[in-house]
Amino acid sequence: MRVVVIGAGAIGAACALMLTEAGAEVVVIDRAGVAGETSSRCEGNILVSDKEPGSEAVLAIEANRAWRALAARLDAERVPGQPATEFEAKGGIVVAFDRGAEALRSFADSQRGIGIRSEALDERALRAAEPHLSPGVALGVHYPDDAQVQPSLATQAMLARAVHLGTRLVRDEVVAGVVLAGRAAGVRTRTGVIEADAVVNCAGPWAGEAAALFGAVLDIRPRRGTILVTTAMPQRVFHKVYDADYVSAVGSGDATLQTSTVVESTPSGTVLIGSSRERVGFSDEGLLAPLSEIAAKAARVFPFLRDTMLLRTYHGFRPYAPDHLPAIGADATIAGLFHAAGHEGAGIGLAPTTGALIAHALLGTPAPLDPAPFLPSRASLQGAGGREITSATQENGAAA
Repeated sequence: MRVVVIGAGAIGAACALMLTEAGAEVVVIDRAGVAGETSSRCEGNILVSDKEPGSEAVLAIEANRAWRALAARLDAERVPGQPATEFEAKGGIVVAFDRGAEALRSFADSQRGIGIRSEALDERALRAAEPHLSPGVALGVHYPDDAQVQPSLATQAMLARAVHLGTRLVRDEVVAGVVLAGRAAGVRTRTGVIEADAVVNCAGPWAGEAAALFGAVLDIRPRRGTILVTTAMPQRVFHKVYDADYVSAVGSGDATLQTSTVVESTPSGTVLIGSSRERVGFSDEGLLAPLSEIAAKAARVFPFLRDTMLLRTYHGFRPYAPDHLPAIGADATIAGLFHAAGHEGAGIGLAPTTGALIAHALLGTPAPLDPAPFLPSRASLQGAGGREITSATQENGAAA
């Protein structure tokens, strides 16, 4: 089977790798290069701590296990010049001030019921784990399974392995139209046609536009996020540390600005500080407000950050699904078209299991879990985000 994968971010790379390893002939197309968009503008989270009991938590638990095996394999098998993933099983600590302590404790209790490991830390254990935390923190819950990769490097490592095994990578190319022969039968680029037996839409926040080229509806929208990066310093943050407010921000459908504290060190000595969420389309305007809020909230959790110099800031667009579940599987109406999108800020962490579910859908490989909750045919993804496509648009297309 020949498969075209649209998008060379973490999800596209994982799908390409899993499909290639299962025997498919894969072509990956991306207009911005490997990890050129969302996957290079995030923190590389592999979290179970922020997932409330439900389908996404089940997906996250399986993906956390899969990442440990995949990272070890990629790092061990990499060819000369291929990047390592920088996988770190650092664990996470979720903190709460007085008002949020009881809610955090209850949330952690509910997660333990589905197998997410956590431990409430007493004052002594919390200060030993993170000695630079604010004395105002009332509760910390340790999640030993939270982990991290360097997102751009991990994406490159997955795709480099896929290319080593036979995947063809087409960089700096726009999907300008599609081939329809009673089904999705390929894509049109500026330089010609690439025929295929199936197409996988891994276009991230542009996945709705890519689906529309085929005449399909997929309600995936951009949600902007911003991150601050400090200059390098001696390590003073030893886990991924975030305020319990982060959980509610992740699960919110509010379009207005929401910020919460996420702080972690990197192997290079810098500290990443997030996070924000807002639905402003693909706008680059109005970044000062989220950055200011993030900085103020982070300094409340780690007071030493008030006097820390920033190296840079960056922002990106996360693919937002209205019901907060990714779309993984066959399109609702167009045969031969498959989607892997809508992971929002969890795309890096959920990538390997998403790839395994796509391989199951296309090639019949074993499914790592029940794919039903993530099918693109569910009603929540068939709503206002889609747009009608004319036959002329199908032929001539638009950038995707």
